[in-house]
Amino acid sequence: MNKHTIRLFAICAILLLVALTGLWLFMRSHTVFSARMENSNKIGLTPEQIQSIKDIGQWEFLSISEEELVDTTRKGLFSDDHLVRIYQGTLRIGVDLQQLDEQSISFIGDTLCIELPPIHLLDEDFVDEANSRSFHESGRWSSNAREALYQKAKLQMKAHALTPENYQQAQAYGETEVERLLRNMGFEHTMISFQTAKP
Repeated sequence: MNKHTIRLFAICAILLLVALTGLWLFMRSHTVFSARMENSNKIGLTPEQIQSIKDIGQWEFLSISEEELVDTTRKGLFSDDHLVRIYQGTLRIGVDLQQLDEQSISFIGDTLCIELPPIHLLDEDFVDEANSRSFHESGRWSSNAREALYQKAKLQMKAHALTPENYQQAQAYGETEVERLLRNMGFEHTMISFQTAKP
């Protein structure tokens, strides 16, 4: 092998090495660029967006109007006294987004997963006392007796309104509304769930 052939072989080897090095650098930079692009395109909830959701506060998903007739009887020596009253009220079921836990927000791929606070009765003062009235009253009744009747009416309203069916209806409506809210914020794929209320 003469010097000319050796020199030609060396030049080819150097050019091949340079080409392979350039190809490796190109592939590496392309991979890094793609990873950066993927990370930059990854959608996330910003602290401002989370706060804007929490600022909604109480979100009513279902309201139930109730009317209850409750009575009490007091035995007397010659006759019995009766107190019968009609109470009206509106029970509101929903969530309090102030209780939203940032740890309950995550991503599975491009799907935003959010676990909302439990659905519950938003306000315990749901009896409309202004529209409550006496249906029948005989004898004198103390304020304690009237308060006991009021509490009895509240318990009956809860028993009739806070049913599993109504909670399911509220949850279905809530999922739709929260999904619409998140879509308006730019999240196309969402998975909505609710925490279980503590007993």
